[in-house]
Amino acid sequence: MNSPINRPIFASIHSEAFSHNLTRVRELVPNSKIWSVVKANAYGHGFESALKGLADTDGFALLDLQDARWLRSSGWEGRILLLEGLFQPSELEDVLRLNCDLVVHCENQVTWLESLQTKSLKPIQIYLKLNSGMNRLGFKPSAYRTAFHRLHSAGHEIHHMSHFANADQIDKYPTLGQQLDCFSEAIEGLHGEICLANSAAILWHRNTSGNWVRPGIMLYGASPTGNFDDIRHAHLEAVMHLKSEIIDIQLVSAGDHIGYGGRFMAPEAMRIGIIACGYADGYPRQAKDGTPVWLEVPGFEKKGVICPLAGQVAMDMLTVDLRNAPQAKIGTKVELWGKQVPVDDVARMSGTIGYELLCGLAPRVPVLLK
Repeated sequence: MNSPINRPIFASIHSEAFSHNLTRVRELVPNSKIWSVVKANAYGHGFESALKGLADTDGFALLDLQDARWLRSSGWEGRILLLEGLFQPSELEDVLRLNCDLVVHCENQVTWLESLQTKSLKPIQIYLKLNSGMNRLGFKPSAYRTAFHRLHSAGHEIHHMSHFANADQIDKYPTLGQQLDCFSEAIEGLHGEICLANSAAILWHRNTSGNWVRPGIMLYGASPTGNFDDIRHAHLEAVMHLKSEIIDIQLVSAGDHIGYGGRFMAPEAMRIGIIACGYADGYPRQAKDGTPVWLEVPGFEKKGVICPLAGQVAMDMLTVDLRNAPQAKIGTKVELWGKQVPVDDVARMSGTIGYELLCGLAPRVPVLLK
């Protein structure tokens, strides 16, 4: 990965935080194996960092065959699960060569796998997906058992999967309980392992653990609900730290306006810090005044202090109110999100979720793997 040069913004990816979060998952569900979800370039963190930090996982779950190829070429010999299965029958050759497990969620995929029965020397591990109420991917309960028996007759090893729509919420339809009841009824009497729990279910519904769990966002130290306080008890660690520096300071008078549109008006004479980070770096343009930014300055607990965003985020810069940090100067280091500022807090102030910010880190931001 690239080292930061010229412009001071960079993201550091901490493999020890990955390892810590994986350990926390094992502590929460000690009787389940773990598919570590690394789709979307490991939620924007990069496959290299994920392979290093999550090396003790039981398997990696992802979307694209090219990512499975990368894992195999990089020495990963464990299991790989393709979460959306096959997109076309020509991919079967690579699936067999790379020894991937497959999610099967539609009629076309069943047909393609039936055609393989006389060609394959080894059964494929299939995770048959039930639509238990989320109404995204998966077989309706009325079609699930037929798909199971067809794949079983074709010689494949079949396991059972579904996805919870509201494991992070209570009494929102469909409830986790309703989906769990649907799932239990659909698979009754069918052999195979069970894979249900996402991050939210691991954290709050451990009765759904089954044989395998599929943690995603919690491995990266962020919250399934978008509220960091909801996962504070889980003692997870942020893997990505987005950092930069103050590149200028403006002295403004009471009544002066800051930035495009003049959204922020200075209530008194004050200093405004200009930070090298903007929406072209992946920082949300919709971030509101008051969004927290952490400044590394002496004289405070943890050697830093939170200063609020003041004014519209621009393409390459954002501006903060420095009244909390009179010691701040050009070159003062800042954290936009990470250990001191949970990405969920920035996302909440921007009308989005931490997932989007992590996945949306811009290619122009240098990344350091630690």
